[in-house]
Amino acid sequence: MEEQRHERELLTLKTIAETLNRSTDLKPMLQAVLEDLLSVTGLKTGWIFLSPHKSKFTCEADVKLPAALAQKEKEPMCNGTCWCLNKYWDGRLNQAVNIIECKRLEDALHHKTGDTEGLTHHATVPLTAAGESFGLLNVGSPGKETFSDEELTLLESVAFQIGTAIKRIRLYQDEQKRAENYINLGTLTRELWRHECADEIISAIVQHTGQTFNWPFVGYFSKSTPNTILHSFYKNGEIRITDKAYSKEAIHELQEAARSDQPVPLQENDFPIHLEYPVIQAKYVMIRDEEIGILFALHESFSKNDGEILQAVADHMALAIEQARVNDKRQELILAEERNRLARDLHDSVSQKLFSLSMTARGAQNIPNVPAILNDALKDIQHLSQEAMQEMRTLIWQLRPVGIEAGLMTSLKSYAVGLGLNPNCDVSGFKLLPRPIEEALFRIGQESLNNVQKHAGIADVTLHLLINEQGATLTIVDTGNGFNQETVGDCTLGLRGMKERAALLGGSLSIFSKPKSGTKVQVRLPL
Repeated sequence: MEEQRHERELLTLKTIAETLNRSTDLKPMLQAVLEDLLSVTGLKTGWIFLSPHKSKFTCEADVKLPAALAQKEKEPMCNGTCWCLNKYWDGRLNQAVNIIECKRLEDALHHKTGDTEGLTHHATVPLTAAGESFGLLNVGSPGKETFSDEELTLLESVAFQIGTAIKRIRLYQDEQKRAENYINLGTLTRELWRHECADEIISAIVQHTGQTFNWPFVGYFSKSTPNTILHSFYKNGEIRITDKAYSKEAIHELQEAARSDQPVPLQENDFPIHLEYPVIQAKYVMIRDEEIGILFALHESFSKNDGEILQAVADHMALAIEQARVNDKRQELILAEERNRLARDLHDSVSQKLFSLSMTARGAQNIPNVPAILNDALKDIQHLSQEAMQEMRTLIWQLRPVGIEAGLMTSLKSYAVGLGLNPNCDVSGFKLLPRPIEEALFRIGQESLNNVQKHAGIADVTLHLLINEQGATLTIVDTGNGFNQETVGDCTLGLRGMKERAALLGGSLSIFSKPKSGTKVQVRLPL
């Protein structure tokens, strides 16, 4: 008798091993192995649950389910919880056990939802391999209320074989997916390098990452002080630009995922952006050990390979953004050099000719017996040439802001004095300003001072520069003629140009003026 039982166990294990080795497709394999197991053991029914994480499971295989569990396309097997799953999720199910009664069958009897066909009990065995858990194997027969130790030991051996096969198939699938993902990564990076602007690069990465790797939600937070800015996100096939600020407390799960380098389950109603997907994966975007942002994705689950791909995308993103910054800097240098060249040419050619014209007109006035009408014309020529020289000096200042290296306010003060104004300057706060911001403030200040010199009818002007962690604010005030804002609006080229400069850097420009009450120009640029 003992020998027959041993032979039956060996036959069972041999049959299961042959079935497992024939397939590389998980679902058909599980169905086939469950059918073989029931056939050789004489049990009547069974099912296999796979559970990637707590509270999430699928019924991947089943054989001869009673009508109470098979109704409505097996809905009772796909929803709700039961004692075996709860114990499995709580870590209390580590070996094959007898389940006294099945809760799903008990609920069917209680609610009279169908015939249980005499099935009341089943054995439950965890599917594990190399310390990793995949789900549960449940088997039973009508009228069978308990399983012997020998039967449970055999079921454990079978479950271990199944778990090993699941791990093998998933490793194979992961390698296939890895190869496919790196092919897709090559396509994504080629698309990435088509863009030159940093903002366009970020939006393109977010959109194409979601599309290429079939992640339903992808986004990018840019680092800022004191809040973090959600630059853009991809959802339901669309890319959206937001620039919405979130506090560090609001996105603590995002920070945790980026620090831990592992997917992090989201707590319900905790993450401020999206709640349909329970897991977040995030990677820092770094340029020379400086964190500039966080690229993240939301999904039902992530594999180790997904984390590697997201890290690779973040690394390529950092390189592309750095390249865009280098290109911007190079364009600035080219533009600055061209302005310097044009300023030199104007000084060496047009300015010298205007000076010669002024001196010639002045000398001609001293010729004896010059008719009065001609003498008046010579005076007009001298006066106009001097005015042209003054405007030329102002233009050269605008092209080549000599002295800006000594400080923004120093440059604006010198420029105002050159226009014949009497500036009163004040600076609050100290911080080294980025070159684009300093340049924009200088250009806007130039245009404002030009308007004071031309229209205010007064020489006194006040300049105040406020610098803090959030940004820089330049205010220029005069008490001169002022103007009617409703009439003038933004119709002048100078006013439109100032507002466009501020908007390009994410800032704002406001103008307050009334006739006979002076004008106040204020520009705010974020750092």
